[in-house]
Amino acid sequence: MFCSSLSTAALRAAGAASLILVSASVAASAHDAPTGWKYPYACCSGIDCRPVSKKQISERPDGFVINNTGEVIASSDTRLRDSPDGEYHWCSVAGEEKSRTICLFVPPRGF
Repeated sequence: MFCSSLSTAALRAAGAASLILVSASVAASAHDAPTGWKYPYACCSGIDCRPVSKKQISERPDGFVINNTGEVIASSDTRLRDSPDGEYHWCSVAGEEKSRTICLFVPPRGF
């Protein structure tokens, strides 16, 4: 009887540990861009960042415009970052389309 209880407890503990590992790996991948690089933690809490098409961002002399909100991200703004994959990525509060920008990744010149 004691061995049976011990086995059940060990199985439950192993199951709980497996669940924690799966949850951690899902949470970690939530910060990944589709091409495999990781969004910085300061920009993304798992739902804030996503790739966007070039049509959604306009460049002008003083910076970049998020077309659906009209928000201007100045060239000197620390929220502006080089995109490691040469694509645009936009991080907005709660991942909302009409929200404030947390980070904007833009292709570096000559990419």
